[in-house]
Amino acid sequence: MRITGLGYYLPEQIETSESLAPKIGKSVDWILSRTGIRERRVSQIDVDEMGAIAAKKALNDGPPPDLILNASGVPKQTLPDTSTFIQAQLGYEGIPSFSVHATCLSFLTALKTANNFIVCGDYKRILIVSSDRGTCGRNFSEPESSSLLGDAAAAVLVEPANESSESALLHWNMKTWPEGATYTEVRGGGTNKHPQDPNTKDTDNLFTMNGPMIYKMARKHVYTMLNDDLKTIGINRKDITLLVPHQASGLAVKAYVKYGKFNSEQVMDIIAYTGNCVAASLPLALAIGFEESRFKRGDLVYLIGTGAGLSIASTLIRF
Repeated sequence: MRITGLGYYLPEQIETSESLAPKIGKSVDWILSRTGIRERRVSQIDVDEMGAIAAKKALNDGPPPDLILNASGVPKQTLPDTSTFIQAQLGYEGIPSFSVHATCLSFLTALKTANNFIVCGDYKRILIVSSDRGTCGRNFSEPESSSLLGDAAAAVLVEPANESSESALLHWNMKTWPEGATYTEVRGGGTNKHPQDPNTKDTDNLFTMNGPMIYKMARKHVYTMLNDDLKTIGINRKDITLLVPHQASGLAVKAYVKYGKFNSEQVMDIIAYTGNCVAASLPLALAIGFEESRFKRGDLVYLIGTGAGLSIASTLIRF
Protein backbone atom coordinates (compact mmCIF):
# COMPACT_ATOMS: atom_id res chain seq x y z
CA MET A 1 0.00 0.00 0.00
CA ARG A 2 1.16 3.48 -0.81
CA ILE A 3 -0.50 6.81 -0.06
CA THR A 4 -0.13 8.72 -3.32
CA GLY A 5 -2.23 11.80 -2.60
CA LEU A 6 -3.31 13.89 0.38
CA GLY A 7 -5.69 16.82 0.64
CA TYR A 8 -7.61 18.74 3.25
CA TYR A 9 -10.19 21.48 3.69
CA LEU A 10 -10.42 23.93 6.58
CA PRO A 11 -13.50 26.19 6.50
CA GLU A 12 -12.86 29.92 6.22
CA GLN A 13 -14.89 30.92 9.27
CA ILE A 14 -12.80 30.93 12.44
CA GLU A 15 -14.43 30.81 15.85
CA THR A 16 -11.98 31.96 18.50
CA SER A 17 -12.21 30.93 22.12
CA GLU A 18 -12.81 34.61 22.88
CA SER A 19 -16.00 34.54 20.80
CA LEU A 20 -17.07 31.14 22.14
CA ALA A 21 -16.57 31.92 25.83
CA PRO A 22 -19.83 33.93 26.31
CA LYS A 23 -21.87 31.15 24.66
CA ILE A 24 -20.78 28.60 27.26
CA GLY A 25 -20.50 30.91 30.25
CA LYS A 26 -16.79 30.33 30.75
CA SER A 27 -13.61 32.38 30.41
CA VAL A 28 -11.02 32.03 27.69
CA ASP A 29 -8.52 30.85 30.30
CA TRP A 30 -10.98 28.14 31.35
CA ILE A 31 -11.29 26.90 27.75
CA LEU A 32 -7.53 26.88 27.24
CA SER A 33 -6.88 25.06 30.50
CA ARG A 34 -9.46 22.35 29.73
CA THR A 35 -9.00 21.90 25.97
CA GLY A 36 -5.89 23.75 24.81
CA ILE A 37 -7.90 25.13 21.87
CA ARG A 38 -7.53 28.76 20.82
CA GLU A 39 -9.72 28.55 17.72
CA ARG A 40 -11.72 26.14 15.62
CA ARG A 41 -13.36 26.29 12.18
CA VAL A 42 -17.11 26.44 11.56
CA SER A 43 -18.26 25.28 8.13
CA GLN A 44 -21.02 26.94 6.11
CA ILE A 45 -21.15 24.00 3.67
CA ASP A 46 -22.10 20.40 4.41
CA VAL A 47 -19.87 17.37 4.84
CA ASP A 48 -20.21 16.06 1.28
CA GLU A 49 -19.06 19.33 -0.26
CA MET A 50 -16.28 19.69 2.31
CA GLY A 51 -15.14 16.13 1.62
CA ALA A 52 -15.18 16.66 -2.14
CA ILE A 53 -12.89 19.71 -1.84
CA ALA A 54 -10.35 17.67 0.12
CA ALA A 55 -10.75 14.70 -2.24
CA LYS A 56 -10.05 16.78 -5.35
CA LYS A 57 -6.76 17.90 -3.81
CA ALA A 58 -5.83 14.30 -3.02
CA LEU A 59 -6.72 13.17 -6.57
CA ASN A 60 -4.73 16.08 -8.04
CA ASP A 61 -6.44 16.00 -11.46
CA GLY A 62 -5.70 12.28 -11.81
CA PRO A 63 -8.15 9.63 -13.01
CA PRO A 64 -11.19 8.72 -10.89
CA PRO A 65 -10.77 6.22 -8.05
CA ASP A 66 -12.20 2.73 -8.39
CA LEU A 67 -13.51 2.78 -4.79
CA ILE A 68 -14.64 5.58 -2.47
CA LEU A 69 -14.59 5.01 1.29
CA ASN A 70 -16.31 7.54 3.52
CA ALA A 71 -14.49 7.53 6.86
CA SER A 72 -16.38 10.21 8.75
CA GLY A 73 -17.67 10.31 12.29
CA VAL A 74 -21.16 11.68 11.60
CA PRO A 75 -23.22 11.03 8.42
CA LYS A 76 -24.91 13.64 6.27
CA GLN A 77 -28.15 11.76 6.90
CA THR A 78 -29.22 8.28 7.97
CA LEU A 79 -29.80 7.06 4.39
CA PRO A 80 -28.33 6.90 1.81
CA ASP A 81 -24.68 6.57 2.74
CA THR A 82 -22.63 9.77 2.87
CA SER A 83 -20.18 8.36 0.32
CA THR A 84 -22.97 8.59 -2.26
CA PHE A 85 -23.23 12.35 -1.73
CA ILE A 86 -19.45 12.75 -1.86
CA GLN A 87 -19.33 10.90 -5.18
CA ALA A 88 -22.07 13.17 -6.52
CA GLN A 89 -20.11 16.27 -5.46
CA LEU A 90 -17.07 14.88 -7.30
CA GLY A 91 -19.14 14.45 -10.47
CA TYR A 92 -18.62 10.70 -10.73
CA GLU A 93 -21.04 7.83 -11.15
CA GLY A 94 -20.84 4.06 -11.03
CA ILE A 95 -17.97 3.95 -8.50
CA PRO A 96 -18.63 1.61 -5.54
CA SER A 97 -18.92 3.75 -2.42
CA PHE A 98 -19.61 2.98 1.22
CA SER A 99 -18.71 4.01 4.76
CA VAL A 100 -16.27 2.51 7.23
CA HIS A 101 -17.48 3.83 10.55
CA ALA A 102 -15.60 3.70 13.85
CA THR A 103 -16.33 7.21 15.20
CA CYS A 104 -13.04 9.13 15.56
CA LEU A 105 -11.10 6.06 14.40
CA SER A 106 -12.93 5.84 11.07
CA PHE A 107 -9.89 6.94 9.06
CA LEU A 108 -7.62 4.33 10.59
CA THR A 109 -10.13 1.53 10.03
CA ALA A 110 -10.73 2.71 6.46
CA LEU A 111 -6.97 2.76 5.82
CA LYS A 112 -6.73 -0.84 7.00
CA THR A 113 -9.77 -1.76 4.86
CA ALA A 114 -8.18 -0.12 1.80
CA ASN A 115 -4.93 -1.98 2.43
CA ASN A 116 -6.81 -5.30 2.58
CA PHE A 117 -8.60 -4.57 -0.70
CA ILE A 118 -5.29 -3.74 -2.37
CA VAL A 119 -3.60 -6.88 -1.04
CA CYS A 120 -6.51 -8.94 -2.40
CA GLY A 121 -6.28 -7.16 -5.77
CA ASP A 122 -9.92 -6.03 -5.67
CA TYR A 123 -9.20 -2.31 -6.13
CA LYS A 124 -6.12 -0.34 -7.14
CA ARG A 125 -7.08 3.30 -6.61
CA ILE A 126 -8.97 3.90 -3.38
CA LEU A 127 -10.11 7.31 -2.17
CA ILE A 128 -10.64 7.69 1.58
CA VAL A 129 -12.55 10.78 2.71
CA SER A 130 -13.12 11.97 6.29
CA SER A 131 -15.39 14.99 6.64
CA ASP A 132 -17.02 16.17 9.85
CA ARG A 133 -19.04 19.16 11.08
CA GLY A 134 -18.69 18.64 14.80
CA THR A 135 -19.91 22.16 15.53
CA CYS A 136 -23.42 21.19 14.37
CA GLY A 137 -23.87 18.86 17.33
CA ARG A 138 -22.50 20.98 20.16
CA ASN A 139 -24.42 21.23 23.41
CA PHE A 140 -23.53 24.62 24.85
CA SER A 141 -24.77 23.53 28.27
CA GLU A 142 -21.69 21.25 28.31
CA PRO A 143 -18.85 23.80 28.21
CA GLU A 144 -15.96 21.36 27.83
CA SER A 145 -17.35 19.26 24.99
CA SER A 146 -18.77 22.24 23.09
CA SER A 147 -15.43 24.04 23.19
CA LEU A 148 -13.60 20.99 21.80
CA LEU A 149 -15.29 20.48 18.44
CA GLY A 150 -14.35 21.98 15.07
CA ASP A 151 -15.07 21.33 11.38
CA ALA A 152 -12.71 19.99 8.71
CA ALA A 153 -12.29 17.43 5.93
CA ALA A 154 -9.29 15.43 4.75
CA ALA A 155 -8.70 12.78 2.10
CA VAL A 156 -6.01 10.37 0.98
CA LEU A 157 -5.55 8.35 -2.19
CA VAL A 158 -4.25 4.82 -1.66
CA GLU A 159 -2.71 2.66 -4.41
CA PRO A 160 -0.52 -0.45 -4.60
CA ALA A 161 3.15 0.24 -3.92
CA ASN A 162 5.39 -0.39 -6.92
CA GLU A 163 8.26 -2.86 -6.75
CA SER A 164 10.87 -0.19 -6.10
CA SER A 165 8.89 1.40 -3.24
CA GLU A 166 9.23 0.55 0.44
CA SER A 167 5.79 2.05 1.19
CA ALA A 168 3.55 -0.27 3.19
CA LEU A 169 1.12 -0.63 6.04
CA LEU A 170 3.38 -2.46 8.46
CA HIS A 171 1.24 -2.92 11.56
CA TRP A 172 -2.35 -2.59 12.71
CA ASN A 173 -3.91 -2.87 16.17
CA MET A 174 -7.33 -2.10 17.65
CA LYS A 175 -9.09 -2.82 20.93
CA THR A 176 -12.49 -1.87 22.36
CA TRP A 177 -13.66 -1.57 25.98
CA PRO A 178 -17.49 -1.26 26.13
CA GLU A 179 -17.32 -0.09 29.74
CA GLY A 180 -16.54 3.32 28.25
CA ALA A 181 -19.56 3.36 25.94
CA THR A 182 -21.43 5.98 27.98
CA TYR A 183 -18.47 8.37 28.21
CA THR A 184 -18.86 9.72 24.65
CA GLU A 185 -22.33 9.67 23.10
CA VAL A 186 -24.90 11.04 20.71
CA ARG A 187 -27.89 9.10 22.01
CA GLY A 188 -30.39 10.18 19.37
CA GLY A 189 -30.75 9.26 15.71
CA GLY A 190 -31.13 5.50 16.11
CA THR A 191 -33.51 3.01 17.66
CA ASN A 192 -32.44 3.83 21.22
CA LYS A 193 -33.68 7.43 21.10
CA HIS A 194 -35.75 7.45 17.93
CA PRO A 195 -36.97 10.87 16.71
CA GLN A 196 -40.60 9.70 16.98
CA ASP A 197 -40.19 8.44 20.53
CA PRO A 198 -41.97 10.93 22.84
CA ASN A 199 -39.25 10.35 25.45
CA THR A 200 -36.52 11.56 23.11
CA LYS A 201 -35.23 15.01 24.08
CA ASP A 202 -33.57 17.56 21.80
CA THR A 203 -30.35 17.18 23.77
CA ASP A 204 -30.27 13.46 22.92
CA ASN A 205 -29.27 14.55 19.41
CA LEU A 206 -26.29 16.54 20.65
CA PHE A 207 -22.76 15.46 21.50
CA THR A 208 -22.10 14.62 25.15
CA MET A 209 -18.95 13.41 26.86
CA ASN A 210 -17.32 12.84 30.21
CA GLY A 211 -13.89 14.25 29.47
CA PRO A 212 -12.11 13.34 32.73
CA MET A 213 -13.31 9.72 32.63
CA ILE A 214 -12.31 9.32 28.97
CA TYR A 215 -8.85 10.74 29.58
CA LYS A 216 -8.30 8.55 32.66
CA MET A 217 -9.42 5.38 30.86
CA ALA A 218 -7.77 6.13 27.53
CA ARG A 219 -4.38 7.14 28.88
CA LYS A 220 -3.82 3.77 30.50
CA HIS A 221 -4.82 1.77 27.45
CA VAL A 222 -3.16 4.04 24.86
CA TYR A 223 0.31 3.70 26.32
CA THR A 224 -0.06 -0.01 26.85
CA MET A 225 -0.93 -0.34 23.14
CA LEU A 226 1.89 1.98 22.14
CA ASN A 227 4.50 0.00 24.07
CA ASP A 228 3.09 -3.32 22.86
CA ASP A 229 3.24 -2.09 19.26
CA LEU A 230 6.87 -1.03 19.53
CA LYS A 231 7.80 -4.36 21.07
CA THR A 232 5.86 -6.38 18.47
CA ILE A 233 7.25 -4.44 15.52
CA GLY A 234 10.75 -4.38 16.96
CA ILE A 235 11.46 -0.66 16.73
CA ASN A 236 12.31 2.17 19.13
CA ARG A 237 10.67 5.55 19.53
CA LYS A 238 13.59 7.22 17.74
CA ASP A 239 12.85 5.14 14.62
CA ILE A 240 9.48 6.89 14.18
CA THR A 241 9.75 10.12 12.22
CA LEU A 242 6.29 11.37 13.13
CA LEU A 243 3.58 10.26 15.55
CA VAL A 244 0.18 11.45 14.29
CA PRO A 245 -2.48 11.19 17.00
CA HIS A 246 -6.19 11.85 16.86
CA GLN A 247 -6.50 15.43 18.03
CA ALA A 248 -8.76 14.58 20.96
CA SER A 249 -7.74 17.48 23.23
CA GLY A 250 -4.67 19.54 23.96
CA LEU A 251 -4.00 17.51 27.08
CA ALA A 252 -4.35 14.20 25.21
CA VAL A 253 -2.00 15.21 22.38
CA LYS A 254 0.67 16.60 24.70
CA ALA A 255 0.48 13.41 26.79
CA TYR A 256 2.35 11.58 24.01
CA VAL A 257 5.35 13.69 25.00
CA LYS A 258 4.79 13.74 28.76
CA TYR A 259 3.79 10.10 29.24
CA GLY A 260 4.56 8.50 25.88
CA LYS A 261 8.15 9.74 26.04
CA PHE A 262 8.31 11.01 22.46
CA ASN A 263 10.13 14.23 21.59
CA SER A 264 7.77 17.14 20.94
CA GLU A 265 9.16 17.40 17.39
CA GLN A 266 7.95 13.84 16.73
CA VAL A 267 4.32 14.54 17.66
CA MET A 268 1.92 16.23 15.22
CA ASP A 269 -0.02 18.76 17.29
CA ILE A 270 -2.51 21.01 15.46
CA ILE A 271 -5.45 21.04 17.87
CA ALA A 272 -4.92 24.56 19.22
CA TYR A 273 -5.97 26.00 15.86
CA THR A 274 -8.35 23.35 14.51
CA GLY A 275 -10.11 21.85 17.52
CA ASN A 276 -11.18 18.21 17.63
CA CYS A 277 -12.52 17.55 14.12
CA VAL A 278 -13.84 14.07 14.96
CA ALA A 279 -12.75 11.46 12.37
CA ALA A 280 -11.22 14.15 10.14
CA SER A 281 -8.73 15.11 12.86
CA LEU A 282 -6.26 12.31 12.18
CA PRO A 283 -6.02 12.53 8.37
CA LEU A 284 -6.05 16.34 8.67
CA ALA A 285 -3.00 16.18 10.93
CA LEU A 286 -1.36 13.72 8.52
CA ALA A 287 -2.01 15.93 5.48
CA ILE A 288 -0.77 19.08 7.22
CA GLY A 289 2.28 17.19 8.44
CA PHE A 290 3.11 16.19 4.86
CA GLU A 291 2.50 19.73 3.64
CA GLU A 292 4.91 21.02 6.30
CA SER A 293 7.55 18.41 5.31
CA ARG A 294 7.42 16.76 8.72
CA PHE A 295 7.96 13.41 6.96
CA LYS A 296 8.96 12.13 3.54
CA ARG A 297 8.98 8.96 1.45
CA GLY A 298 10.47 6.03 3.32
CA ASP A 299 9.83 7.49 6.78
CA LEU A 300 7.98 5.60 9.50
CA VAL A 301 4.73 7.31 10.52
CA TYR A 302 2.78 6.01 13.51
CA LEU A 303 -0.92 6.87 13.70
CA ILE A 304 -2.88 6.32 16.91
CA GLY A 305 -6.15 7.50 18.38
CA THR A 306 -9.18 6.95 20.55
CA GLY A 307 -12.83 6.70 19.60
CA ALA A 308 -16.17 6.39 21.33
CA GLY A 309 -16.66 2.88 22.57
CA LEU A 310 -14.09 3.23 24.14
CA SER A 311 -11.87 2.09 21.26
CA ILE A 312 -8.18 2.60 20.57
CA ALA A 313 -6.46 1.88 17.26
CA SER A 314 -2.96 2.28 15.90
CA THR A 315 -1.24 1.86 12.57
CA LEU A 316 2.39 2.03 11.48
CA ILE A 317 3.03 2.92 7.86
CA ARG A 318 6.22 3.36 5.90
CA PHE A 319 5.27 6.37 3.85
